[in-house]
Amino acid sequence: MKKEYDILVIGSGLGGLVSALVLAKEGLKVCVLEKNNQYGGNLQTFSRDKLLFDTGVHYLGGLSKGQNLNRFFSYLEIMDGLDLQKMDEDGYDRISFGDDSIEYPHAQGYQNFVEQLIRYFPNEKENLENYCEEIQYVCSQFPRYNVVGKDHYNEEILHLNTKRFIESVTQDKKLQSVLLGSNFLYAGDSGNVPFYVHALTVNSYIQSAYKCVKGGSQISRLLIRKLRQYGADVYKHAEVSAFVFNSNNVLSSVKTVGGNEYVAKQFISNIEIRSTVKLIGEERLKKSFLNRILSWQPVPSCFSVYLILKPHTLPSFNYNLYHYSSEELVWKASQYNRASWPETYMLSCTPSRHYPEFAESLTAISYMDFDEVKQWENTFNTVADAHERGEEYKMFKLDKTEKMLDALEKKIPNLRHAIKDIYTSSPLSYRDYIGSFEGNMYGYMKSSANPLKTMVSPRTKIDNLFLTGQSVNMHGILGVTIGAFNTCAEILGKETVDNRLRSVI
Repeated sequence: MKKEYDILVIGSGLGGLVSALVLAKEGLKVCVLEKNNQYGGNLQTFSRDKLLFDTGVHYLGGLSKGQNLNRFFSYLEIMDGLDLQKMDEDGYDRISFGDDSIEYPHAQGYQNFVEQLIRYFPNEKENLENYCEEIQYVCSQFPRYNVVGKDHYNEEILHLNTKRFIESVTQDKKLQSVLLGSNFLYAGDSGNVPFYVHALTVNSYIQSAYKCVKGGSQISRLLIRKLRQYGADVYKHAEVSAFVFNSNNVLSSVKTVGGNEYVAKQFISNIEIRSTVKLIGEERLKKSFLNRILSWQPVPSCFSVYLILKPHTLPSFNYNLYHYSSEELVWKASQYNRASWPETYMLSCTPSRHYPEFAESLTAISYMDFDEVKQWENTFNTVADAHERGEEYKMFKLDKTEKMLDALEKKIPNLRHAIKDIYTSSPLSYRDYIGSFEGNMYGYMKSSANPLKTMVSPRTKIDNLFLTGQSVNMHGILGVTIGAFNTCAEILGKETVDNRLRSVI
């Protein structure tokens, strides 16, 4: 069976779905192929005890009227369908250290961000204002961050280093740690990570921070509904197993594990870049390009603990908590000591639907290297393809869960008494469900010393094959959305994409 399309998108992560919808809105015949049981990549959710949990998207920034993600989503016609809850304006993120009882706030709105922090750092007002100005300036220098405008990077900005910049802003060691406190959002080794990664990530949430009330999967559901309205075909359980090239080295079709063949004029790969390389065939790529891709280091993965709570036992909170066992740990949180794990964690809460003053579930996440689960790397387990990993793996997860609960009980005494059920996911879960290399959270490590090393053009050396998604360039909801529009600009032309986006007020 052969099906023919203008555009074939491989993978239904956010980058693939956004690219597909932008092109379908232009009247192109589009198809999306997804190997898993659920669409959406990092947008996937899962249900336990009739409660919904997010795998990757815990909150969104830049969604208020006129802000960049709002404008992108408005163009995609999904903004009005999102069920959102604004997070605590005076502290959507809170940072805490060791036994210090203070939770230092990151507030929404730049003026408010400064005002909330000078309550704890009264002599730092000017430094905090300088920090905020610089973040906004760096973001303004990025193509499409302001939706329409610049079409090239300011290379000087790419080389700014987060650690050096933060140290230049303030001499106060604690404030430095507070400003870096949400670096879990980019799994940053703050000594090396470029400042633009920090700025692009933090700026969105300071503009506005929201939770998806029904989980991040509502974004993928809305995108797929729109795709179908525009005539696109979307298939799951359709894993691409081979690229078919014609005699001119042009990609002509793909074959799936199920035996179907899909013919298209142009292709977009939204899957992990190493998987794309395998499908292309190393012999078709320049050695220099191949070596560069294979030399990239993935950012760490994580271990997540999902706690279902007994009714009316814990008050809910409308923010995320980032906790570190010490202030110094902020600079190198991902380089943890296994013996003292978890030395840092992110904690978020879902309020009860019927009694919102109480929490119905908690999610706690901490870094975990793939090496910790490497002995089970040859196992595979998803809903669509279920396999047990064995008793030893269960014991491993149980041990990690107990350590996580020990750490959480230092912040929430007697937490164990409030727990009804516990579920967990390891780097293997993220690898199997999301397809990221070694279960990494956000693609590959970026370095201010060589920022261009991990930047890849959406246009490949194969004329009709394009790339999108978090394993190429920026991660996160906003970063991947911008990347998808940039991919479409390669296909449609920058002017066409800019003109469409100008229509969104």
